[in-house]
Order: sequence, then structure tokens, then C-alpha cells
Amino acid sequence: MADEAKAKGNAAFAAGRFEEAVQHFSDAIALAPDNHVLYSNRSAAYASLGRYAEALGDAERTVALKPDWAKGYSRLGAAHLGLGDAPKAVEAYEKGLALEPSNEALKSGLAQARQAASAPRRPVGSGADAVGKMFQGPELWSKVAADPTTRGYLDQPDFVQMLREVQRKPSSLNSYLSDQRMVQVLTLMLGIKFQNQSNGAPEPAAAQSNPPPPKQQPAAKAREPEPEPMEVTEEEEHKERKASAQKEKEAGNAAYKRKDFDIAIQHYTTAMELDDEDISYITNRAAVYLEMGKFDECIKDCDKAVERGRELHADFKIISRALARKGTALAKLAKSSQDYDAAIETFQKALTEHRNPDTLKKLNDAERAKKELEQQEYYDPGIADEEREKGNEFFKQQKYPEAVKHYTEALRRNPKDPRVIC
Repeated sequence: MADEAKAKGNAAFAAGRFEEAVQHFSDAIALAPDNHVLYSNRSAAYASLGRYAEALGDAERTVALKPDWAKGYSRLGAAHLGLGDAPKAVEAYEKGLALEPSNEALKSGLAQARQAASAPRRPVGSGADAVGKMFQGPELWSKVAADPTTRGYLDQPDFVQMLREVQRKPSSLNSYLSDQRMVQVLTLMLGIKFQNQSNGAPEPAAAQSNPPPPKQQPAAKAREPEPEPMEVTEEEEHKERKASAQKEKEAGNAAYKRKDFDIAIQHYTTAMELDDEDISYITNRAAVYLEMGKFDECIKDCDKAVERGRELHADFKIISRALARKGTALAKLAKSSQDYDAAIETFQKALTEHRNPDTLKKLNDAERAKKELEQQEYYDPGIADEEREKGNEFFKQQKYPEAVKHYTEALRRNPKDPRVIC
């Protein structure tokens, strides 16, 4: 249910319905109050609404729950920047970069925060600040989406970044007025309707006598926008991690075929760290341990694969493979007939998951080995002679059933004694 609410929040956020996104993320948090990603997502939604105090609260909660997550500090820096506290924003971005030095979003945010920290403060409510504050309300996105002239701009990432920058910092509006799209949105927010001119460029109806707005220039490099919900980024990272895990698996397979077992284990272990939703990496590593004679490590990996496979509702064939591999390792470790009991039981469990001919053969081999070992453990020529003598006494007394009983026991103790067979 929390995942469902989170997905709805992501969809609302992507559509610019930030109030709705906040509500969905709040619902998800109520169901999973310790999930740091949910607070991060809601922080982004609050920031997009210009509600930076709430965004800061959620960002602080994100960092408290997951202090080693670099992107949480991106949320924290953005919230501080939105509240006008550039020094604290700088501090937050620097902490994030200490954890993940190559994060471009954190680098951009830090540069922006440092610029804001060094810039002279302008009087609040003057010039572009006063006009720009109109962009801070939640109605901005709904108005832009509802107007046929401007709704297409929401599909243009550079323009969405500009809008979010103006939401975060109203004074930045002036630097974007060279872009015709921003002029159109500004007139929309001011309530001025456009009329189409002969050259096809729209112009405010109340300013027909004035020169037309400046020809659209390439937009200035947009500053880092308020981060979108983490799931958008995490889904991409998730796919990349899965692809990387598969490459590690392939490298491990190649090393295994070369019998370069240590290298194979390294690759399979890396694959497991990248993607814990595919238990084949664990079973593959178990196979390497089996080849190396590290049977205890093999058994541990097989148990781990079965446990994780149950959680993920993995294919029963994969679970069967893990159990069969464990059974093989247990059979290799068997030193007495009783030791084979665990291997036989494990093979039987594997067959209940998937009736594989190879597993069935291993079960039969284990049962045969157990029987042979039992015979070896029971072998005792001394006791066999005692039982044969007892059989002879009963035979002389014509007590043939009793004689048969003792001769049979003598044969079990020494199957190759021809006197007993005779």
C-alpha cells in the first residue's frame, strides 16, 4: 500500500500536481514512517510549491534516517537555499559531496549556493522580486498546463527548470525575460491575454503600440532545479545496477569456465551487491565454492538463495537448483551413514520444487552411498564368527528358524564369508 501511494505521488509530481503529490507521499509515510525516500520525495514536492519550511523539515528527516545517502543532502541544501539561508545550503551540499564527490546535482547546487552566499541582498518586494513571487503559488503549474499557448512548455526540460528556479528565487525572473516562453507565462500570470501578430509571435494585447518582445534567445544555462522525486532517478539507477550486475555475472561465468575460481567469486559477489533481487548470482557463487571444495560456504550461499528466493517469490526451478546444490555439498561432507540423511532430505525437498532428472539421480546416489556405508560400518568379522557359531548350535538342535536368524546376522557382519553362505 505504501508503494502504491508512492507511485501515485510520483505520477502527480511528474504532472506538476504538487499538492496532490504531497498528499500521496504523506499517505505513504503514514504506512511506512521510516522510509527515507518518502520524506525525500515529499520534500521535493513541498519545495516545488515554494513551501520551503516544510521541505526543510522533510529533508532533515531524510538525512536523520539515512545519513550516508548523498542525495538527502541535496534536498537539505535546496530547502535551505529556498529559505534564503545560503551558508547552510553550502554546508549541506558539501556534506553530500563528501559522500559522493562525483554527484553533478550536488556540485551544481553547491555552486549556486556559494553564488547566493556571495551576492548582495536586494530589498524584498522590489522589482523582479515582487513580480516573481507570483510564480511561487501552486496555481502556476495548473495555469500553465491549462493554457493552450503554454501547456507545451511543460514538456521542455529547460523551461521547467527555469520555472522552478523562479519559484525558488523570485529575483531570478529578470534573467529569464529574454526567453519568449517566460514572457508568455508572465503575461498569463498577470492576466494579460495575447493576440496573434502577422509574424506569428504573440504579444500582450495591452501593449500593441510597443515594440514586440525580444526575439527568443537560447535560454541561459538553467540553475539546478529542485530535485524531482528520488524514484525517477532510482528507477534509472536500478536499471543501470541490474545491467552492471549482469555484466559481472557474465564475467564470473567466463572465469568459472577457465577454472579461475577466485576471480569468479569476486564477480559474483559484486553482482550480488549490485542487485539483490536475482538469486542466480548467489547460486552461481555457491557452485564455485562447491568446485573449490568449500562445502560449508556453498551450503551457506544455498540457504541464503532459498531464503531470499522465498521473499522474492522466485522461480521454483531456481530454488530447486539451490537445494540440489546444497544436497551435493552435504553429501560431499558425509563421513557416516547418518550424515547422508541431511543430504537425502535436501534432495527430496529439491524434487518437490522441481522434478529434475539430475537431482533424482543425485538422490539415488546418496541413498546407495548411505546403504554401502551402513554395510561398511556394520562389518565385523569377529562378531560374524560368533553369530555363525550360534547358528551352528541351533542347526544341530534342528532349530532351523533360529539358525537362519544367526547366519543372516553373520552375513550382514561379513557378507563375503562362504562358510556362512553355505
